[in-house]
Amino acid sequence: MVCIPAGSFSMGSNDSDAFVDDGEGPVRTVTLSSYSMDAKAVTNREFAAFIDDTGYVSDAERYGWSFVFYAQVDAHARNNARKEVVPGAPWWLAVSGAYWRCPEGADSGIADRAEHPVVHVSWRDASAYAAWAGKRLPTEAEWERAARGGLEQAKYPWGNELKAGGRHRCNIWQGRFPDINTGGDGYLATAPVDAFDPNAYGLYNMSGNVWEWCADGWSTSWHVAASAETRENPRGPPGGNEKVIRGGSYLCHASYCNRYRVSARTRNGVDGSASHMGFRCAADAISG
Repeated sequence: MVCIPAGSFSMGSNDSDAFVDDGEGPVRTVTLSSYSMDAKAVTNREFAAFIDDTGYVSDAERYGWSFVFYAQVDAHARNNARKEVVPGAPWWLAVSGAYWRCPEGADSGIADRAEHPVVHVSWRDASAYAAWAGKRLPTEAEWERAARGGLEQAKYPWGNELKAGGRHRCNIWQGRFPDINTGGDGYLATAPVDAFDPNAYGLYNMSGNVWEWCADGWSTSWHVAASAETRENPRGPPGGNEKVIRGGSYLCHASYCNRYRVSARTRNGVDGSASHMGFRCAADAISG
C-alpha cells in the first residue's frame, strides 16, 4: 500500500468536458487525514485467495449471470443471452455463468490473467474482500486525491495531455466505440494491474482498465452544500442502493464515456457486476 499524506486538494471539475448531470462539480477544497491506498487493483490471484480461505460466493455466482461486453463472447453466448438489458447500452449482454472466475461465461477462465484485475465483483463482494484483508473501500474523496497524484486540477493522473509524449498512458478504447477497437494501447480488454507507468504517488491504472468501487453512496447534489461533512474527510451520503465507481475502464472512449478523467464519476447498484468493474482497497493510516 502507498501512504497518502494528510492535506487538502481541489476536488471535482468545472471544465467544459465535465458531466454536469453526474455531479462532477463544483470544484471544492476537501481536506483529508492521511490514509493508505493499494498501489494496484485487486487481482484475480488475490481474490482467489480470499475465496479459497472463506468460501465466499459472489453476487454474480448467486444470480447465475453477469454483464459482459458483446465483443468478448462467442456467437452462442450472444444468442443465448438473458433478457436483462442496460437501457441505451445494447452492447452489454447478460451472460449466464459469467462471474469473476469465468469472466466471459462458463467456458472461459483466468489461468492467463492471474495479475489482471478481478472483475464481475459487486460492491458487496468488494467490501467483503476488503474486510477479510483488514482494509476497506476508499471514500470517493480518498480515491480522487490518490488518483491525482499531487497534481492540481489535472485531467489525468499524469497531467492534462492524454498521450503525453505520444505514449499511451492508460488502457481505454482505441478506435470507434462500440464497433472497432484497434487495441492501440496494447489491450482489447483488461491489462495487468501494473501496466503503464504509475502516477507520482506510485499508484497504477487510476485511469482506465477497470472501474473501481468507492465506499460512498451515490448522489449528484450531496457534496454541493459546503459543510464540515462534505469538506473534511467526507464519507458521502448515508444509505442508498447505488454506490460510486471511479476511474473509467478499457471500454471508455471520448465519443461516449469520457470518464477516465480523474474527476469523472458514475455509479452502480450494490449487487451489480460486469466485465469492466473491479476495485482496490484503502486503509486508515497507522499512527506511530
